[in-house]
Amino acid sequence: MSPELITTLSLCRNLPSPPTVAMRIIQLAQDPEADIATVADVIALDTALSARMMRIANSPLYASRRRIENLGQALTMLGLNATLQLALGFSLFQALREGGHESRLLEATWRRSILAALAARFLGQNCGIRRIEELMLAGLLQDIGILALLQIRPDSYSPLLATASSNDELLALERSALDCSHADVGAQLCDQWELPRYLVDAIAHSEPPAEPADLFQRCVALSGCVAEIWLGDDADRARTHALQRVHNALGMDSARFEAVLRQIDQMLPELSALFDLPPPSPARLNYLLEHAAELMTLRNLRELQDASLARQRADDFEAMARQLSEQTHLDALTGVLNRRQLHVVLEQEFNRSSQLEKPLSIAFIDLDDFKKINDLHGHLAGDQVLQAFAEKLKGQLRSSDTVARFGGEEFVVIFPATTEQLALQIVRRVLLAIADTPMGGTGEAPLHVTFSAGIATHGDYERFADVRELLKAADDVLYRAKALGRNRVSARAPHSAAC
Repeated sequence: MSPELITTLSLCRNLPSPPTVAMRIIQLAQDPEADIATVADVIALDTALSARMMRIANSPLYASRRRIENLGQALTMLGLNATLQLALGFSLFQALREGGHESRLLEATWRRSILAALAARFLGQNCGIRRIEELMLAGLLQDIGILALLQIRPDSYSPLLATASSNDELLALERSALDCSHADVGAQLCDQWELPRYLVDAIAHSEPPAEPADLFQRCVALSGCVAEIWLGDDADRARTHALQRVHNALGMDSARFEAVLRQIDQMLPELSALFDLPPPSPARLNYLLEHAAELMTLRNLRELQDASLARQRADDFEAMARQLSEQTHLDALTGVLNRRQLHVVLEQEFNRSSQLEKPLSIAFIDLDDFKKINDLHGHLAGDQVLQAFAEKLKGQLRSSDTVARFGGEEFVVIFPATTEQLALQIVRRVLLAIADTPMGGTGEAPLHVTFSAGIATHGDYERFADVRELLKAADDVLYRAKALGRNRVSARAPHSAAC
């Protein structure tokens, strides 16, 4: 292939697409019930559009760890809206250029491509190849070089294509005029577009003198001669020729070959409908272009609305999840951390204290004579006291401190990066504030409570093996405070006098 032709191919990005396919895409773009599978069925009949989707799905914009190998993967990667946007963006003018002569050549090429795609699929299926979708795509794209040559050299290639009475004659004319074949051009184009290697190799080996390297490539190479059964003037002769080649290459007998032809024949009514529609008039084309542009705008607007709605739903779900998460972490009565979450937070702070070599203090707090409140005023009044106490306790502490309900009337306060002396001062200040504040009331008088507290510190003058030992140390000091008469705060350090 000449360097000039290679350079020209590098500038070829869009190929002509059947106008009837474009019209179906427009219909699907207006259908709110359309799904990716329906769109894929239409695109799979269009050589240019299939190649375009594969090219874009494997481009750096959409590149993923997994290389896209077939059309189904490509459309799934792109998504329904992007697929329809790209399809609508395909210029309808390229599908029907001025002059009926070239239109007939394009239609013949499209027909052959679709028939070859079906032939490759059913030949491979009969031979036990599982990569059916890849086979069909390779069969569809094997003549993409013809579309490319019609696009980049319409004046010189169109007469050549119109003159050829068979594929063999076309190959001879191409090699004489271009020093290459449309298979060479197609392989070069797909390679430049960075389509999967199996497609490039299958196209490159689809025409003689290249010899297919494996069963997959043989099925693709044979699909063209099978397609000629429906395209040539002498169907019987084309059938005999195709059977002989299929038998030699695949070992397929006449019965199996006839079964393949029946499978292809069953698909013909749908394919015929694709080309039996009269080509749209220039006025119709202008309308379709304007309509496609309008649909693209509407789908963009719909996508923005859907994205906004999706973000709102995501925010709502996130808020709900956060609320549920908080509910599982908080004590239902008092709103402070529950005992399970206390252990989680305390474990984190204990590890951080050890790593940073900063002290961690905790206070174990128990309301004094709380049972008397329940006995004298009832459990509802007791719950009210616990709620008021927890709220007042949080209000008296620093933002870095954490309060948790250990159980019943027992609470634990975590003081990160705090010495025992500082924690002692804070809890004593809280004790005075609690004693002066009513925690509820009855008809007779307000309820006041006091508490006893024990403080232990990890990393100040002593270190504990784990949080369990730290909690036990604070609990031991709490009982010492109660034994000394309640309504006081004690610490483990010998110099820390009880209050």
